[in-house]
Amino acid sequence: MYAVAKELITIETRVAVLSIIVESGDAVPALNDLLHSFGEYIVGRLGIPYRSRGISVICVVIDAPMDKINQLTGALGRIAGIRAKATYSSL
Repeated sequence: MYAVAKELITIETRVAVLSIIVESGDAVPALNDLLHSFGEYIVGRLGIPYRSRGISVICVVIDAPMDKINQLTGALGRIAGIRAKATYSSL
């Protein structure tokens, strides 16, 4: 919630889980920079290196307005070597 000119404005947020598969190590710096830029919305992050497959799997929990979630998911999809999908809560 943000206070503006003595009025209380609420911004509706959603909780989402971003599932990210990193297929190229070259993509990691761009991925980390992007996630850092959305850091204020990130609730938690879990990364698992899957060495036998040569990939990493990352799950990011985010609580943000829908436009921010969509913006982040779209930007992730534009990074070569990254696959990403979002799953949204119904609440």
